[in-house]
Amino acid sequence: MFRQTLRLARPARFFSTSLIARNSAPKEFKTAKTLSEVHDKFDLIGTGAAPNTVPTDLEQATGLERFELLGKLEGIEVFENEPLDASRTGTIANPIVIDSYDNYRYVGCTGSPAGSHEIMWLKPTIEKVGRCWECGSVYKLNYLGTGESHH
Repeated sequence: MFRQTLRLARPARFFSTSLIARNSAPKEFKTAKTLSEVHDKFDLIGTGAAPNTVPTDLEQATGLERFELLGKLEGIEVFENEPLDASRTGTIANPIVIDSYDNYRYVGCTGSPAGSHEIMWLKPTIEKVGRCWECGSVYKLNYLGTGESHH
């Protein structure tokens, strides 16, 4: 049998998102260690792992993931995870309003009262409301964004 041995001059190191983000950041930036230290997107770049160690979630997290982890360390839920108002059925004249920083949002309707029917997934946008096919409840998007592209 033929065997081939691969020899490396130094150990291979895989790239992490922190390393890539750090290399694209301005020369002078600091990694935020608390929510109060976050002022712009470059403060949300992880420090990365020390040589020959496995990084923790906080060390390798960047962007919104790091923002969420910093909040959890301080006991703050930075994303709104509360259920929508299910005490009433939204109508065209009086829809259930959903806040969003994007120009659309996915909504899971379970009816009024909550749990009346299976989850129906809707996608209200800036231009049109979302209407549940099962119960007829109407959901309207309240756009909170700046209009700038974030991609």
